[in-house]
Amino acid sequence: MRRNLLHIDPSGHHRPWIGANFWSRTGGPLMWRSYDPAVIEQELAVLAEHGLDLTRSFFYWPDLMPTPDALDEKTLEHFADFLDRHSAAGMRTIPTLVIGHMSGENWDPSWRHGRDLYGDVFMVGRQAWMGRELARRFGAHPAVAGWLVSNEMPIYGDPVDRGNDTTDHTHVTAWAQLVVDGLRAGGATQPVSLGDGAWGVEVTGRDNGFRIRELAPLVDFMGPHVYRMETDRVRQHLNAAYICELLDFTDKPVIMEEFGVTTDFVSEENAGHYYRQLLHNTLLAGASGWIAWNNTDYDDIHEQPPYSHHAFELHFGITDAAGKPKAPLRELRDFRAVLDRVELPKLRRPDAKAALVVSSYLEKQYPFTMPADAQLVFDTARQGYVAAREADIAVGFAREADGVPEDCALYLAPSVKQLLSPTWHQFTRLAEGGATVYVSYCSGTHDTQRGPWWAGVDKLFGVRHQLRYGQVTPIEDETVTFTFAEDFGDIAAGSELSFPAAGTINSRAFLPVEPDGAEVVATDAHGRPALLRRRIGTGSLVLCTYPVEHMAAARMGANPEDTHRLYAALAAEAGARADVRVADPRVLTAELHHEDGRRFVWFVSQYEEEHTARPVLADGLALRDEEGEPLTAVELAPLGVRVLEVVSA
Repeated sequence: MRRNLLHIDPSGHHRPWIGANFWSRTGGPLMWRSYDPAVIEQELAVLAEHGLDLTRSFFYWPDLMPTPDALDEKTLEHFADFLDRHSAAGMRTIPTLVIGHMSGENWDPSWRHGRDLYGDVFMVGRQAWMGRELARRFGAHPAVAGWLVSNEMPIYGDPVDRGNDTTDHTHVTAWAQLVVDGLRAGGATQPVSLGDGAWGVEVTGRDNGFRIRELAPLVDFMGPHVYRMETDRVRQHLNAAYICELLDFTDKPVIMEEFGVTTDFVSEENAGHYYRQLLHNTLLAGASGWIAWNNTDYDDIHEQPPYSHHAFELHFGITDAAGKPKAPLRELRDFRAVLDRVELPKLRRPDAKAALVVSSYLEKQYPFTMPADAQLVFDTARQGYVAAREADIAVGFAREADGVPEDCALYLAPSVKQLLSPTWHQFTRLAEGGATVYVSYCSGTHDTQRGPWWAGVDKLFGVRHQLRYGQVTPIEDETVTFTFAEDFGDIAAGSELSFPAAGTINSRAFLPVEPDGAEVVATDAHGRPALLRRRIGTGSLVLCTYPVEHMAAARMGANPEDTHRLYAALAAEAGARADVRVADPRVLTAELHHEDGRRFVWFVSQYEEEHTARPVLADGLALRDEEGEPLTAVELAPLGVRVLEVVSA
């Protein structure tokens, strides 16, 4: 299965985008009123010294357009100087037009008078006109790297509900088309995107009107904004990567347009760890550009909104308020050095032998389904992704909405309540053709039509289910234990896997079955079938009767947990193991391949202390370190990352 790693500049004329969202410390969103060229020059110099060559810059709409048909000349003069100083520093910038929303506050131009931003033809026309005029004025400047239409427009358009179930997607798509067309009409030839955060239903499960399937054809890259706070450290480290994987279907470059942490919420040292994990894990998930939030702290303007009422927004900077580098900036510098060493524009992700099936109920609004169904898909697919990464399985994301590809050896459908009927029948064909298809049961988190929306449990898996109408079969044990009755992959007969139970009163339930053609691979503590295999054709269908991924997703601090061992065994059964792996789930590995044939493997530690990893390599392979020396053990700093080369032994 193909997995994308697409580049914003495939020619390689410019280095990959690594930069910072930029408001000067002299004024934040009001920087154009208090514009200080000398401070701007200092701020850019610090970024450039650390390998950053890009900013994302912003127009403040109330000042930029004092009237509907005029742009403020003083603001434009300052922005022209801003561009010239980028060129002098060897940097470029991405201007962002409609601001709009920023850092916990919305600002309107005085003449808006409550008009709808997307559906009111006057307002859409004014935004398109603004784009055309700014592109006409600055589109030919060498410091302009790209354009963004807005900043987190769903929050600006609907500050209460963020557009979820309130914003007409047809209006949003027409608005996007017209404003992008305005930029192009003004002479903008650089890449364009929307700045909306990529929060559409295809990623989040909630429809905010910014439907990615409709908007992707209009833009040149996808720009996720990821600030999610998780209850599990590994989920936290992989969450942005998961979002990148969910965007792979667009066939557009994925640029991490906004990410970061405030050092009011996290120590500076741990902020550095978070940056390191996010940067490398999103790269391995297909991202090819990174723009941190943001360039500086704002202690000197703490009385100015939004910082006066959102105090934590003062300290998202990768430099402090005096311009001194913080740990995140040093991580960006080190990341740049790695990307230069491996030549990122010449790298690709190897094809995947394993597919993680993402139910179409994440994004499709089927009749008489519940919003909680989409959230279940998001959570369980993410936990499946975490377990696959811990098992060092390279997975592609197979979106049911696009059709499940048929070129994989292993298919993982984690804690599934709902798939379309044709997909269940396709699973049988895939197994007949030699694939291993794994499905774990989940009854769903609510009580509306609770149970498996499967196209025939019994025939599909060679069992007779024992479900009772209107009832779930609750998991009563605090820890579910699987005991293997036979060898399975690299799990020996007699081995045990343990899964702490969790979920709602509806979802903390298992599927009671009796084998009817399937073989029982593992039983629970009560002797009931927990894992069954139905051999068919040259492959097999594997049923897990417990929602192991859902139970982990519902728990705080769950990872690592034993699902990774189950997945590793499935990969061994299917012939989908990685060539380089580590048995320890706290060290994640993944490969990227160079166009000249070189192979690079990442080792990403989840240990808070120094750790030595012991890689397991396929026959005929060896590792070389950063200096080209052979090694058999990998020394990793706390939460550290190393990138080594895979060579013939």
